[in-house]
Amino acid sequence: MSRPTDRRSQILETAAGLFASRGYHGVSVADLGAACGISGPALYKHFDSKQAMLAEMLVSISEELLRVGRQRVADAQGPDAALEALVAWHVDFALRHRPLIVVQDRDWESLPADAREQVRSLQREYVDLWATQLRGLDPALDLSAARAMAHAAFGLINSTPHSGLLADPRMRDLLTRMALGALRG
Repeated sequence: MSRPTDRRSQILETAAGLFASRGYHGVSVADLGAACGISGPALYKHFDSKQAMLAEMLVSISEELLRVGRQRVADAQGPDAALEALVAWHVDFALRHRPLIVVQDRDWESLPADAREQVRSLQREYVDLWATQLRGLDPALDLSAARAMAHAAFGLINSTPHSGLLADPRMRDLLTRMALGALRG
């Protein structure tokens, strides 16, 4: 992950690493505080609860994926360039945020219902952003198929925390080639 710029971001980054390695339920507030160099109760100056931390962590990554994805599409010259930009963005994100991908996958059920719905809504918009570009490349492609293709590409790219046995530059090239090959195939 990139270096956090403030204490709250540093706590979220530390929590993501701990949640990824031990699971949300395997990490106590005291564990989080110790890893951040503060007491467990001092975390409550920054977050209402451990669950609030998880919610902010997963909502914020979904917001970032969508925000940057939209910008990449807006800056691209046509659907093929937009698809390349989206793949490059998602691969970069996956390589930089491995713990968040693990937490999203494994600790989803620990999210409060309102945060789960917010993440789902943001993710639907992100999928549709990709689906629109895929349909721009192939107007005969129906929306359901385009969404399925986007989800399949995410699965490939998001396997990074489990399959990233190569150095990041090689993994970036491999994931990019594979995702674009699958999406254009």
